Amino acid sequence: MSQQFIGTVQRRGLGIGAWALVTEAEVYELKNAPEELRQAHMQVKVTGKINKNIMTLAMIGPVLEVESFEVVS
Repeated sequence: MSQQFIGTVQRRGLGIGAWALVTEAEVYELKNAPEELRQAHMQVKVTGKINKNIMTLAMIGPVLEVESFEVVS
């Protein structure tokens, strides 16, 4: 089931590096993030699913599979 998350996009330099969505409650590693979403410090609302069956090299938080997004500010 898809959920919505509001937060700030960040580039995390751990390991090979990863794009993250930082919310008030959690840091999510973005999977399938389109190029337009991969811009640091952008405030966005992301719609997607948390995939608990994936382990990544960056290991910065739960993996959020991006379905769509919109810029908040």
